[in-house]
Amino acid sequence: MHDLLIVGAGPYGLSIASHAAAAGLDVRIFGRPMASWRDHMPRGMFLKSEPWASDLSDPAGRYGLAAYCAREGLPAEHGRPLPIEHFASYGLWFAERAAPPVDERLIASVRRAADGYEVRTRDGEVCHARAVALAVGVLPFTEIPRAVRGLGDRHVSHSSHHADLRRFAGQDVTVLGAGQAALETAALLAEQGTRVRVLARSPRVAWNTVPVAWQRPWWQALRAPHTGLGCGWRNKFYADTPGAFRRLPEQARARAAAGALGPAGAWWIRDRVEAGVEVRVGHRIEAAELAEGRVRVRTAAHTGEGLRFATDHVIAATGFRATTGRIDVLDPELRTGLRSLADGTPYVGDRFETSCPGLFLAGLTTASSFGPAMRFVYGASFTAERLVRGVERYVRRSRRALLPAQDQDRNPSERAPGSTARAGQLF
Repeated sequence: MHDLLIVGAGPYGLSIASHAAAAGLDVRIFGRPMASWRDHMPRGMFLKSEPWASDLSDPAGRYGLAAYCAREGLPAEHGRPLPIEHFASYGLWFAERAAPPVDERLIASVRRAADGYEVRTRDGEVCHARAVALAVGVLPFTEIPRAVRGLGDRHVSHSSHHADLRRFAGQDVTVLGAGQAALETAALLAEQGTRVRVLARSPRVAWNTVPVAWQRPWWQALRAPHTGLGCGWRNKFYADTPGAFRRLPEQARARAAAGALGPAGAWWIRDRVEAGVEVRVGHRIEAAELAEGRVRVRTAAHTGEGLRFATDHVIAATGFRATTGRIDVLDPELRTGLRSLADGTPYVGDRFETSCPGLFLAGLTTASSFGPAMRFVYGASFTAERLVRGVERYVRRSRRALLPAQDQDRNPSERAPGSTARAGQLF
């Protein structure tokens, strides 16, 4: 019986495992380390977050991204984007040094059991744990527009489905969205010879500006302080005080989680997009159908006439929606029993525990509770520290609750002094 079993070995799962092991918990972690970064992002992409805001979290703070880059002779500078493959390698380095050994098998199901939770791997092994933390990342929550959802994998995919874009060389591809994933995917496609257009509902493409200097006059820093989510006091609130964010009214939290730090392209991708990508803003897909092996698209425009065109493939870079019903690793009975917020995301308490005692969540699923920081690596440190405190508290209570049941199996003369069956009823 483990104290804690972690499902997922990305930045959040590895950070939680590091803190849990340091706290003396019997912890086991499952998943392919840094899978989203290694298997679902094409080479040539860069980390949008600043390197100093992209650390995985260990209690002693010894295994940050800067330490890895210094060891490998790689730049980790403010205002200089870091290649995705370097960040993925950093995560593997962290896993080897700061976390318990990772079991790379995938988890098929998590369900309640009499003594806690029963977790089954895809190859059939069953493990038991008092508590479970789900750090499943974003991949279970991909969002594809309804208009193209039923056209099949050959013609429609999500941007997170691709680690290699070479299959689209020489084709015509339409990318949906106006955020970094859409714009960077489109730039990479254009640079390999794919004819590519970006189709976005927003009236314009927003571009982030070049980051302001790290060292600035004090009055400039006071007006717009650096934070792990960008400059400004609003971002500082999101980045540095997730606990205070959780005290906001639920409706305000949901609005901020959905709308803050909205779709925008990084400053360093703008020239590449404008040089080789057709960008159509203010359009949404009204209808799409297959004809002669291609996707025929009809759009509706905010102003003026819509478009009609044929394309070989549609890549939806339209984000993720982390609703409770999409956490498919959970047994259906357990999943449907979880309390949800009004926006469909799961409820979590102040230590990331769901309405099902002993089941904890981390990452995107908690953004409507703790704020936009949970959509980024930056939120891993706050999450790991607070979630593990919650697990410690839960495990202590679980162990105490079992003691009276164990005593009941003894003869009265063998029971511990002062122990009674009623003592266990406190929990």
